[in-house]
Amino acid sequence: MIYLDNAATTRPDAGCFEEAKKYISECYYNPSALYAEGYNLHLSLKQAHKNILSLVAGDGYELVFTSCGTEADNHALFCGGKRGNVVTTLGEHSAVFSAANELAQRGIEVRFAPLNGDGSVNVQALLALVDGKTSLVSVIHVCNETGAVNDINYISSAVKGINKNTLFHSDGVQAFGKIPFRLGENVDMYSISAHKIGAMKGTGALIKRKKLVLKPFIFGGGQEGGLRSGTENVFGIKMFECAALKKYGNLKDNFNYVRGLQRELWNRLDKDLFERISPEEGTPYILTVAARGVRGETVLHEADDCGLIIGTGSACSSNEKKRYSRVILACGIDEERADGILRLSFSPENTPEEMACAADILNKIVKNRRDIMA
Repeated sequence: MIYLDNAATTRPDAGCFEEAKKYISECYYNPSALYAEGYNLHLSLKQAHKNILSLVAGDGYELVFTSCGTEADNHALFCGGKRGNVVTTLGEHSAVFSAANELAQRGIEVRFAPLNGDGSVNVQALLALVDGKTSLVSVIHVCNETGAVNDINYISSAVKGINKNTLFHSDGVQAFGKIPFRLGENVDMYSISAHKIGAMKGTGALIKRKKLVLKPFIFGGGQEGGLRSGTENVFGIKMFECAALKKYGNLKDNFNYVRGLQRELWNRLDKDLFERISPEEGTPYILTVAARGVRGETVLHEADDCGLIIGTGSACSSNEKKRYSRVILACGIDEERADGILRLSFSPENTPEEMACAADILNKIVKNRRDIMA
């Protein structure tokens, strides 16, 4: 089986699982407890905060563990967008896009910036939407549907130049552990997720500026500095820590290796059958193409029968039961081409041999389908 849907979720890292499993079988205590075993877990969690934070942010930031990237996005949107207007993009993950639409239902004016053809935000159009009443701007770091990378440090600086009081948030789920970057001083909040980098589902985090005052999103026992109540998922957090440290220890090598995999697959795909949607300068971890004249969902199922697992876009968006991806349509792609969208996403665990096999499978499926329809 060849797995090329790593943007949806990744295989849990076996070494990190082995390192973290003691927090299920042995160190299973409540980290809020007063006895020594509980307090030691509390200290271990503090170290996890510090270690993960250090990978992308400086001393002016702190981290709040959540259940997932979606919760982190929701925390940022609902706590940051409470007045005036909120500006975001048409290319956001559904965790931000749906939260923004809910803000609109609650009476907050929401403004959506258009996209460029590759899925990146039209920066000038976005900045034109920001004014003296903008409370929050949220721009995805790496588009989860096309792999386009937005320069969030530049955009956040430009936003602050218009309104210094505007908060800036970015969904960094497809960037963290995959592309080299550090948060600039104008990024107020940044969302990350564990299961995208070889850790377990059920853990995420919101990185925030220390001086930024947020209200709790979940109330209860006051865990996570009072911002996210609920007994901590120590196993998930410690595996997240392990996976993050491992990814950043090999970040550049992985980046270059995966770039080679992406190029290998694209070079082997028949250009008469496939159109490239992903930008050349985007993340190497995602290659989005359109199968010419064939439904992407049809290709997905036939590929699965052949031992190749791929996606047709955001896994979360598939729950919306819509035929065409709103993000792909926002790129200016017509419905006929949007119907053939395939998202191929990679991991350092993939091999060049798998790319050759995957290309062969996809070329045969699309050619056979087109021959049948001819």
